Amino acid sequence: MRGRKEIIQQQFLNGAGAINLRKIALAGAVAGCYAGWMDVLECDLPGIKKLRSGKVREVFDLGENLLIVATDRISAFDCILPTAIPHKGEVLTQMSAYWFETLDFVPSHFLTANFSSFPDVLQPFEAQLAGRSMLVRKTRPLPVECVVRGYLAGSGWKDYQATGAVCGHKLPEGLLQASRLPNSIFTPATKAETGHDENITWSQCRALLGDEFAHEVRNCSMELYEHGRAKAAAVGIIVADTKFEFGVAGDEVLLIDECLTPDSSRFWPQESCVPGGSPPSYDKQFVRDYLDALDWDKVPPAPALPQDVVEITSQKYIEAFTKLTGRGLFTP
Repeated sequence: MRGRKEIIQQQFLNGAGAINLRKIALAGAVAGCYAGWMDVLECDLPGIKKLRSGKVREVFDLGENLLIVATDRISAFDCILPTAIPHKGEVLTQMSAYWFETLDFVPSHFLTANFSSFPDVLQPFEAQLAGRSMLVRKTRPLPVECVVRGYLAGSGWKDYQATGAVCGHKLPEGLLQASRLPNSIFTPATKAETGHDENITWSQCRALLGDEFAHEVRNCSMELYEHGRAKAAAVGIIVADTKFEFGVAGDEVLLIDECLTPDSSRFWPQESCVPGGSPPSYDKQFVRDYLDALDWDKVPPAPALPQDVVEITSQKYIEAFTKLTGRGLFTP
């Protein structure tokens, strides 16, 4: 069984060099980011009603709108780990805000992530909220995860090995792990606040949403993925797959939750992606690999992560943000 140090070494040798400790000095990012960093595993705002806590996000009711706060929690194998990943919540919020603004041909629930524009009632909570929270419109979430796959990975690879298809989409013979698919495919899944999302067929998706909503979210998802994939490719990142969520406000379908983040997507460095194996990544696959090497049955409670795994994971998230957006991460 591989040990922790061996996994880390393999990641660097395979091209986690996309994330080596020198490279992350992108505009002095990490040294500056970690100075004075305060982890956020939970968020409570006295006097503000909390509606729910997800695997990563806390949602508060502001009356007409919602406040979404991305914590530094990380989950793997459907378990929330007890260890915070520095600046993960800030990456998720600021990257989603970037994409909501960039891919505005699909309307979204996003209003602002600028703390100075938040309501007066939130101003006392600047330390907890700035950089990791956004105001959004209220919607009725649709009960389907809209997954788009452009490459053969994860559960799609396992499905292909067993059936020659991915979620009912028949594929050519002879594809390898991390092969690019002939065409991007839409593979919906049920949504789960806890536990594992389950892949469903297109017919089941239509039955859950109705034909009109099903076709609309499929078309929007495919268009968002293709635009996002093209922008990422321009900076040397492959978006292997991603998921979107949608909600309804009045008679309008809106993109909600997050958009093209390391939590919702597989990001691979183009320079290190060779079909036939699992490429190094800018997402939490590194954490999954570490946990897979442990004698852990994937049942809660999850083990704590050691400091080197925490730091490398944080660096992966930060580099994904800076490369994709061209911006420095705002860390109050």
